[in-house]
Amino acid sequence: MSASPPLFVVLAAGKGTRMKSALPKVLHTIAGQSMLAHVLSVTSALHGDVAVVVGPAMDAVSQEAQRVVPSALVFVQHAQQGTADAVLAARAALDRHGGDVVVLYADTPLVRAETLARMRDALNAGANVAVLGFRPKDPSGYGRLLTDHKGGLVAIREEKDASETERRVGLCNSGVMAFRVPNITSLLSRIGNANAKGEFYLTDAVELAIRDGLTAAVVECNEDEVLGVNARDQLAAAEAIWQSRARTAFMRDGVTMIAPETVWLSFDTRIAPDVVIEPHVVFGPGVTVEEGVKILGFCHLEGAVIGKGARIGPYSRFRPGARLGPDVHIGNFVEVKNTTLGAGAKANHLAYLGDGTVGAKANIGAGTIFCNYDGFNKHKTEIGEGAFIGSNTSLVAPVSIGAGAYIGSGSVISKNVKAGSLALERATQEERPGWAEKFRTMMSRRKTPR
Repeated sequence: MSASPPLFVVLAAGKGTRMKSALPKVLHTIAGQSMLAHVLSVTSALHGDVAVVVGPAMDAVSQEAQRVVPSALVFVQHAQQGTADAVLAARAALDRHGGDVVVLYADTPLVRAETLARMRDALNAGANVAVLGFRPKDPSGYGRLLTDHKGGLVAIREEKDASETERRVGLCNSGVMAFRVPNITSLLSRIGNANAKGEFYLTDAVELAIRDGLTAAVVECNEDEVLGVNARDQLAAAEAIWQSRARTAFMRDGVTMIAPETVWLSFDTRIAPDVVIEPHVVFGPGVTVEEGVKILGFCHLEGAVIGKGARIGPYSRFRPGARLGPDVHIGNFVEVKNTTLGAGAKANHLAYLGDGTVGAKANIGAGTIFCNYDGFNKHKTEIGEGAFIGSNTSLVAPVSIGAGAYIGSGSVISKNVKAGSLALERATQEERPGWAEKFRTMMSRRKTPR
């Protein structure tokens, strides 16, 4: 049994031409996180060392790898000559590593940590090579896993090189492999390229290992888990699978989703038990929702913390820096950005709260705007505890409203208001009796005859 941490070699050198994108394939996102980051997050969960193999001039991929795993070593595969050649690009890491080696693909983002743990279990049970296999509905295009009468793996055959009999095998190769061999670089260096594509296939390592008297095993998983992403439709399919998994996990942990298929989650969404989510809610990155919150339909959240027992929506938007304390109410068509609301504060209708603080139990009337931007800089609005902001109020920042103060409806407030005061800013109302009828008569006389 290997006690040392495994080395994960993540292959990320593919150009991804079928994506038809200037962005490298593995940097396309699922749930707000690059496919490469999804794979690297799994390796982090298993506490392994990481080597990432990239193609030439893939600086963005290298930077993403080291952003997610700062200790990751990055190697360049200078020529695209197959998967064995790609793994050998990380020869320096392989040669100094003494434990298991697991080969992963950055465009296969749905592999689970527990599945990789099962592959290491197969090594602990005596296998020298473990291959992750699956049984697709249609095996066309996949390499086949060939086994003996005892179920032991004896070879992997790429479809172009397979016989008719071998093509009828339903057990297919995902590409994910784990090795516990005396010298992996020696094994991989013996792989040749006498095949239909003239490439050095990592899969040929199985037959070489068998010839050396080593053993190989198959670990099976669900087809969805090893979906490879090479085009936009496959990216969408992977997104759908990830979202379904995440929704199910949250619901099993005590979150209610009225129409789960309409709720969109991010890779780092955190939702506590006893939260109720109505249909058509989108969570961007960086959202935490505490216990007992109710989220009404058509809300959009990003970079926000929603405190215990809060009620938000419908049609509310929370941008980065929104911080809601316990029992806050945010209603329809209210936008909150970089603003903290204290316990029990309310803004129930048609408001923009940007760059500010709102004290506990303060009430923000309909149509209120924090005028936070002067064309050059952002400024802060401060509202004290228990303050009442009347409807259709513009608060011109920087401005402070004291605790318990009242702001009359329709005011434009540009100066600080002391605690407990009433502040108004309105023109004197003028009324002219009979004016409306005179106006209508005048305008009707001016109409051009038809």
